[in-house]
Amino acid sequence: MSQSYESLITDLMGRWPESRIEPSLVRIASVVELLGDPQRAYPVIHVTGTNGKTSTARMIESLLRAMGLRTGLYTSPHLIDPRERIIFDGEPISIERFTRTWEDIAPYVELVDKKSVADGGIPLSFFEVMTAMAFAAFADAPVDVAIIEVGMGGTWDATNVADGLVNVVTPIGLDHHEYLGDSIIEIASEKAGIITEGSVAILAAQDVEAAEILIERCAEVEAIIARQGVEFGVIERGVAVGGQLLALQGLHGRYDDVFLPLFGEHQAHNAAVALAATEAFIGNSELDAEIVREGFGTGTSPGRLEVLRRNPTIIVDAAHNPHGAKALAGAVDDSFEFSRLIGVIGMLEEKDATGILTALEPVLDQVVITSPRSPRALGAEDLADLAIEIFGEERVRCEVSLSAAIDTAITVAEEESMYGGVGVLITGSVVLVGDAKRILGDAR
Repeated sequence: MSQSYESLITDLMGRWPESRIEPSLVRIASVVELLGDPQRAYPVIHVTGTNGKTSTARMIESLLRAMGLRTGLYTSPHLIDPRERIIFDGEPISIERFTRTWEDIAPYVELVDKKSVADGGIPLSFFEVMTAMAFAAFADAPVDVAIIEVGMGGTWDATNVADGLVNVVTPIGLDHHEYLGDSIIEIASEKAGIITEGSVAILAAQDVEAAEILIERCAEVEAIIARQGVEFGVIERGVAVGGQLLALQGLHGRYDDVFLPLFGEHQAHNAAVALAATEAFIGNSELDAEIVREGFGTGTSPGRLEVLRRNPTIIVDAAHNPHGAKALAGAVDDSFEFSRLIGVIGMLEEKDATGILTALEPVLDQVVITSPRSPRALGAEDLADLAIEIFGEERVRCEVSLSAAIDTAITVAEEESMYGGVGVLITGSVVLVGDAKRILGDAR
């Protein structure tokens, strides 16, 4: 009798969490070898970076799907359901296929678990198992191309048993210091590890230190380089209803009147990177402009400046580091016309809370501090103390429960409706955004 989906997820989530890594590719390499190296059954576009990875990967997938290719997309983390991580042709893997894939690979996972533990190591982590499942499911489909987002870093990430034909590096900033290092140079060095011999490297605009590391890696492995701002980029950008209108310079042509239903200048730059990656994968020719418009026009990025409700407008965004929070603040200022904006903020304890709050302070009139539902959560009271230092006591409220925090923010927004255009922004953690979506649903 097959294991129920709920029971299976409980078992998988009981493994070593993806928030902890043990720098080794031995376990994942062992299990995919036993599976016949499914990650080599299709071409791969590999995506890393600090911010914008998921949005960029989703845009690449949408463009390639618009061209008639069967696509597989692997992203992380999920907001609500782990099946969100494994996408076929724009739709999450079905419960039946997810369960069947696990049943297919489970004996091999068990073998590797036993050997690893016998050698003094750990069983495969949750992320390693999910990665193996994605590779196997894509090979079984089969897909024409897989777009694979790195979980954390690059060199030691479980996804790095796949060799990308095209390797994408989105903007690099400081995050996950405990694993990737305390400097841009250290973090860039780790992320540069996905750039493989003879591949095409699509590099988003970077700080000078990160750019130097990435270019050195490309030279070392003789990868072809395409840089934002040099070989490709955003030519024009204008705010439009429901998103923005772009003119993009690709590697092989210019594309005008491209509507992107996502908010913020950072998403325009993500779109330019996605376009260049798609062109590099397809080959040395200009893409059909109408297909490009279709691909971008149907793109989505759940949890990234996503409007969940109106009256008052409630937006969620998964920004969880200062770089992402700064981009979020710029996007709010650029794309929305709120007279007042109430923030609901909760974070994990390892994050740079001061940096995130400082980046968001200019666009938030008041904040309701809360806590994600996670054992790694920063306590609401502790975060509120930091918020008071940055916002001032009169602008800060604290609610330990996210439901209560959302209710408080909505109440404040409704009380201040005399100003017109009052909104609520929920941010600070992927976990928090996922919980908010569960609470609020997807009514718009």
